[in-house]
Amino acid sequence: MPELDEPLLTQLTNDAIQLLIQLIQTPSFSRQEDQTAAHIVRFLTFHGARAERNAHNVWAVSRHYDPARSTVLLNSHHDTVQPGASWTADPFGAALTGGRLTGLGSNDAGAAAVSLLAAFLYFEQHPPAFNLICAITAEEEISGPDGIRRLLPLLPEIILAIVGEPTQMDLAIAEKGLIVLDCTAHGRTGHTARDEGENALYKALGDIQRLREFRFERVSELLGPVKLTVTQIQAGTQHNVVPDRCTFVADVRTNELYTNEEVVELVRGLIGSEVVPRSTHLNSSRIDLSHPLVQRGLALGRRTFGSVTLSDQSMMPFTTIKIGPGDSARSHTPDEYILLSEIRSGVRGYVELLDGLAI
Repeated sequence: MPELDEPLLTQLTNDAIQLLIQLIQTPSFSRQEDQTAAHIVRFLTFHGARAERNAHNVWAVSRHYDPARSTVLLNSHHDTVQPGASWTADPFGAALTGGRLTGLGSNDAGAAAVSLLAAFLYFEQHPPAFNLICAITAEEEISGPDGIRRLLPLLPEIILAIVGEPTQMDLAIAEKGLIVLDCTAHGRTGHTARDEGENALYKALGDIQRLREFRFERVSELLGPVKLTVTQIQAGTQHNVVPDRCTFVADVRTNELYTNEEVVELVRGLIGSEVVPRSTHLNSSRIDLSHPLVQRGLALGRRTFGSVTLSDQSMMPFTTIKIGPGDSARSHTPDEYILLSEIRSGVRGYVELLDGLAI
């Protein structure tokens, strides 16, 4: 492996940390990422990159872009969830104490976003044998339509993406997908004092029991079985009327051995209730262990695993891998933080992963 440009790596890492402090200090809840997008545009422009923006999505295509070469996407997000009431620190304070930077979005996924930006800028000075695009996008936390889904049609053809999320710089080579099912059992109203009507609530309970007992046959080595959980139920208007309608919601976490559409049809065949998926585009994903990027990561001592948490990876119709600084266990928790050492390792880790890579 060729030697890295250490002075450039150090400077870009320090700049990335300063950008992360700015991002933390700027609220960027999903659909409200305007100001953090502006910070990212200024950062890229200051470093000589050609920043582009669509809605709250920011990206840059390498100035070395060659349409004859393959293109790799570096992607993370700059939106955050709302801070919970149990925070003891200022979520937007960006307090730096003993190498620990505390603030909303520091771990999920600000550290990955700024580390990918730094890696992209490194390769602007030391271009690889493939094209690079770096995109920091919006609405990841809500899988919204104006995030990565809006941006992908504007980009050149991509053969591989590195998705930045907190994985302790290990390689998530598979990720579970998600389907939310709205289910409705239908009956007929009647007076509870007489033996009349058809109780939709009882019908729904029977269906829920069948779902609870059902086991999907195909079990992934990395992701385990498809997991279906009923999480909400609603029925009835008053105590003395048999309900003619009962709705319930099922959260389904899919593995890569089923398509989302296939899972929907299996559930429809299993129960009598009407089943309507809210969407089927949040797919499970997997990259082969033999892929050069995975092999490079293994050679660098990275661990591989299957991730149960959803990311924008689910909306990318090409080969992807998820890797980034930070710890997923800190995401969406009070007093979220990132260590500066993790950002340094993140920038270096991304550069080492891509430097000299043949795809």
